[in-house]
Amino acid sequence: MNIEPLTLKEILIKEIEDYFDCDEKRINHAKKVLSFAEALLKKEKADRSIVIPASILHDVGIKISEEKYKSCAGHYQEKEGRPIARNILLKTNLSRKNINEICEIIAHHHSPGIIDTQNFRVLYDADCLVNLKDEIHFQDKKEIRKTIKKIFLTNTGRELAEKLYL
Repeated sequence: MNIEPLTLKEILIKEIEDYFDCDEKRINHAKKVLSFAEALLKKEKADRSIVIPASILHDVGIKISEEKYKSCAGHYQEKEGRPIARNILLKTNLSRKNINEICEIIAHHHSPGIIDTQNFRVLYDADCLVNLKDEIHFQDKKEIRKTIKKIFLTNTGRELAEKLYL
């Protein structure tokens, strides 16, 4: 019987499940961001070998942030996530160049403008698509539309957000 080798995506999902252990909220968030990233990649020109790992690992810093700082604030996640992601990515066959770019995206994933690449924009929008639902439930449609225009960095991200939340 031939057993197919795991894909990079499958390896990283397994890593994130092991890392977060029983924290289904964090695991499910990563999987939702991954799903939106894959949807955005169908229309946006970006590098799957960067965006997919970044989408799976983008919040790895949250666990240490909560332990170390008693906070899940974005700047703590960015600070703590890069070395954890690097350790996980070094177990894969990704090039150092790709690992560096993925880690750079993770180190700034709450800070748009610091990195201005299409890979960053796709990951950022995928994360926003998941997180926006927690922020809009009290806003009217005009405010939601304004928020979407303001925060999304890709046309596809904006279009998908409007479909989902308007």
